[in-house]
Amino acid sequence: MPRKPRFTLPGYPQHVIQRGNNREPCFFGKDDYHAYLDRLQEATTRYACQLHAYVLMTNHVHLLITPQTEHGIAHLMQRLGQRYVHYVNRVYQRTGTLWGGRYKASLIDTEAYLLTCMRYIELNPVRAQMVSFPGEYRWSSYQFNGNGKPDSLLTAHALYQALGDNSHARCHAYRELFRHNMDNAQLHVIRAALNQELVLGRDDFKDKIEQMTKRQTRRGQDGRPRIEEEGGIYLGP
Repeated sequence: MPRKPRFTLPGYPQHVIQRGNNREPCFFGKDDYHAYLDRLQEATTRYACQLHAYVLMTNHVHLLITPQTEHGIAHLMQRLGQRYVHYVNRVYQRTGTLWGGRYKASLIDTEAYLLTCMRYIELNPVRAQMVSFPGEYRWSSYQFNGNGKPDSLLTAHALYQALGDNSHARCHAYRELFRHNMDNAQLHVIRAALNQELVLGRDDFKDKIEQMTKRQTRRGQDGRPRIEEEGGIYLGP
């Protein structure tokens, strides 16, 4: 049976996840994280995509991306995946696959879920009990979004920019969003949309996407998805 096409529209952010094969590591040392980010930056520029949030875990990655073209993310992920696998195989003198199948993506309702999705991504190391607070983890966009450290890889989304009149005010307002943990209901809807590659948003937003794509954005009652993203080894700063 052919795979259903993903929901992808220029100008609409998507939450993307790519996992290591059999949940095995895809990063083995500090240089690997740098190599991945370098290749990610090259691919975002080449394919006109804006990256708003990311986290590199030991055995998977989360990205929040807004494409400017219909196939921008697909081309980005293909190039990024191939170039990073080539790097790993060369450095570690290995062969074969690194990723566990194709990436998964969920189109995001910006107004309702963009900041929530950013929190979800950057809280991954905390849920995995690798650190106590997202600012302690080096390999994520929280260093820019929450701590204000320069990161040329990222493009601040308009909704993030609206948090304050300057960088200090935006970072402070953003950190305030992390005072409380995400509740189970929020975690469930994000994971369900991502694992099933559906639209994450309010009903009126889903109606809008259905009209634009002529595709169904909803499925029947979903069972609780498997929690696959947490876990790994913290390699330190």
